[in-house]
This record gives sequence, structure tokens and C-alpha cells, in this order.
Amino acid sequence: MSEPSPSDHAVRAPTLLQALVPLVILVALLATGVLLFGADAAFGANQIALVLAAGVAALVGWRNGLTWEQMQDGIVQGVGVATGAIFILLVVGALIGSWILSGTVPTLIHYGLLVLDPAWFYPAACLLCAAVAMTIGSSWTTAGTIGVALMGVAGGLGMDPAITAGAVISGAYFGDKMSPLSDTTNLAPAAAGGELFTHVRHMAWTTVPAFALAMIAFAVVGLGASTSSGVAAVGDLSAEMRKHFDLGLHLLIPLLVVLVMAARKVPALPTVLVGALLGAVFAVIFQPDAVRALAGDGVSGGLALLKGAWMALFGGFKLESGVESVDSLLSRGGMSSMLNTVWLILCAMAFGAVMEKAGLLERLIRSVLAAAKSTGSLIAATLVTAFGTNIVTADQYISIVLPGRLYRGEYRKRGLAPVNLSRALEDAGTLTSPLVPWNTCGAYMAATLGVATWDYLPYALFNLINPILALVLAYAGFKILRLAADEVRETEIAHRR
Repeated sequence: MSEPSPSDHAVRAPTLLQALVPLVILVALLATGVLLFGADAAFGANQIALVLAAGVAALVGWRNGLTWEQMQDGIVQGVGVATGAIFILLVVGALIGSWILSGTVPTLIHYGLLVLDPAWFYPAACLLCAAVAMTIGSSWTTAGTIGVALMGVAGGLGMDPAITAGAVISGAYFGDKMSPLSDTTNLAPAAAGGELFTHVRHMAWTTVPAFALAMIAFAVVGLGASTSSGVAAVGDLSAEMRKHFDLGLHLLIPLLVVLVMAARKVPALPTVLVGALLGAVFAVIFQPDAVRALAGDGVSGGLALLKGAWMALFGGFKLESGVESVDSLLSRGGMSSMLNTVWLILCAMAFGAVMEKAGLLERLIRSVLAAAKSTGSLIAATLVTAFGTNIVTADQYISIVLPGRLYRGEYRKRGLAPVNLSRALEDAGTLTSPLVPWNTCGAYMAATLGVATWDYLPYALFNLINPILALVLAYAGFKILRLAADEVRETEIAHRR
């Protein structure tokens, strides 16, 4: 009789201590990374921390009887979950580059600036940042450009800097959260097993009312605030963009096309790809001088137009106007700009996959799930876990990926659609990150806007209201979607196996 192979041996169930060890090591490494690199920890240090913690989790799995081949298969499957989001992110980078070069983004910013009225400064600032962030899909870039300009305007108008910072952050994170161009908006449905545009539509039930309440609150706070003339900084920004782009409402057609395709439920990847290519075509037609300038010397005529549009798709747009606020706002995009985010996603998904394959995630959430009897309490547990992850790991992406991996199976087991999970991940994971001073998002916002996190925190109204509203709606059972009957049966069969 032949000896049993290692794969024939039963895999031992992990203890709670074993499940905690990789997480404790991850938290320690992430904290060290933030201490050493600050906000730059997301550009490499966090990835190394995730890989090392994944290695520790793999050692625990190996000690309990798993083979390397089994864990490697788990990693491949776990990373495969994010493949769709990765391709979308790359195409989103191309879209951002081509939309800036075509004048679509500058046009949207220009017309947004025109609505700024000192009498309604706080809600106008919030709304303007929301429009910009939704267009470019980045809360950080919005805060670092339009946000910085608005902080300067606030100083000239005698407005409260903490309230202004809260309005900027509220608008920036609303736009980031609801934009299909945002990396976190793509990451959340990937971690939960859902689809991008379905996720965005489902988020609207908690996000839009929360934003409306925040806007009303900013309007009330702004009543009676003394104002004076002084929107020159914003006006200069708009005038400077006009020097480099021919602006006009016709340049919003690529945005309209993408919105129509999304509304007609065309899958995200072809929708974004069409938008990116249409932006490149508009750039060649309406911004030929900017396209040639981007292409540089060495080519001329039609080849220069082709090269410039091509460069915007893979390398983004670069502007050297001499005005820092304009250059930093419009010098971005391209597929290459998404590579660091892709790197972080791959490492985070690998860590989660090893934790899951080794049974460590299941062991961690067993006690939590035992207490979460109802659907409302399950969603509440998700919200708290995402917020807690922001506190202990200091990284927004991990606060989405880790709880997504933790609760994904339980949501399906209870017959709940993935959009319930992905919405909860964003309601707490995305939005609470700038409220934690040592989180990379909190540190960035404080340094960029010149207001301490604890000072602007009470006025980041949207970021505070949305998680609370999500919790209330969860316990009320409002807009909790369930899986179709055939999906429930498949889940039950898989669970029995």
C-alpha cells in the first residue's frame, strides 16, 4: 500500500492566535511604513508590507497542512477576482489623459468655476469639488488643485478655513465615490464580486441623500458669513486654462456619451474604452496645438497628431504653463498613472487570498458573524470593520479589500447581492479614510489644505453623514437587494460541498 501524499492529509483548522498573527504583523509593518514614508507609503511600502504579511499567512497555512501549490492556486484565484477592475483602471487612466488633452476636463472645470458665488461659498465649494472629482475620479487631485485654490479664496473672503476644508473634502469624496473613473469605486465591486455600474447605481441610495444633507448644512453654516470681493484666484485659474485650450460645451460630448452608455448598462470596460478613444479623436480635432506640443519635436503633420494622442492614452497629459495650480491639475492621466494602484491591488488581493485559503479569514469573522444575526447587523459589522481597518492599517485600499474578502462569502451564503457589500465598503472604507489623522488620506488632506485633521473633521459633513445613514438604512431594510433564486441555489450547493 502506497504512502499517502501530503495533499491527502487533513488540513488543520487554524486557531484564533494563528489568524491574528498575520494581521498583527501587517498592522505593525503598515504603521512602520507610514512612520518612515508618510503619505508616500502607498507608493511601495504598503505593497511590501502586504507581501510580507501574505508570506506569514502562507507559513501558517503550511504549518496547518496546506501545500504551496494549494496556496498558489488560491492566490491566482484571488488575484483573478480583481482582473476586471485592473483592466478598467488602466483604461480609465487612458481616458483621463485623453479627456484632459481634448479639453473635456478643462471645460468642465471652467464652467464649474463660473458658478462660484461668495454668498454661497461653502456649498458652492463643495459642489465644485464634487463635479471635478467626478470628472477626474480623484479626491486627492481635486483637493490638491481646486481645493488649494478654494482655501486661498476663503482666506481672501474671510471664510473659516476648517469649514472650507470640510466642504472641499466632502465634495471631493462624493465625486470620487460616485465616479466610475475612481480606483476605489472600481476596487469595491471587484472585492465584493459585483459589477461597476450596478455598484454605482446602488450607492446612490445612501450617497445622494447624504450629500444633499451636507449641502443643506453647508448652506445653513454659510448664512450670515461676511464676504467680500475676491475670487481672483479662481478666475486666474480659469483664464490660464483658456490660454492652452479652446473651451466649449461641445467638448462635453465624450462625457455625455459615457453617461449614456452607462445608463444603458453597457459593461464598464467597453464604455470607458469608447470614452477614452473618443477623447483622443476630439483632441486631434479641437486641440491640435496642444496635441502637437505633447508630441514634441521629431515628428510633424499627421504623425505629430497621432503621437500626441497616443501619448495621452498611455502616458497622460503634461502641461508646463508656469502656473503650478494649473499644471498640477491638468498634468495627469495615462495608463501608466494607474500602475502603482494596480500593484497595490495585486498585493492586497494576494494577502487576502492566502488568508482565505488558509482559513484565517473564516476564523477571524466566526465570532463577529455569530453576533450578526440579522441583515442589518451584518451590514453594520461590515461598516465597523471597514472603519476599523482604516484606523489600524492607515490605508484606504486595505479598508476595502480586507473586509471585502472577509464578508464576501457570508453575504452570498445569506442570499444577499454583492452590491450590498460593495456599497457598505465604500460607505465606510472610502469615506472615513480622511477622518483618521494617521491614515494616508487624512495626512494628505491635512498637509495639502493646511488644516489639521481634527479641525476639519467636524465639518467633513458628507463623510460623517453617509456612514451613519448607511447604518440606519441597513437596519431599516431599505434597498437591500437579494440574489436571484438560481444564484442562491448555486451558493447553497457550493456551501454543502
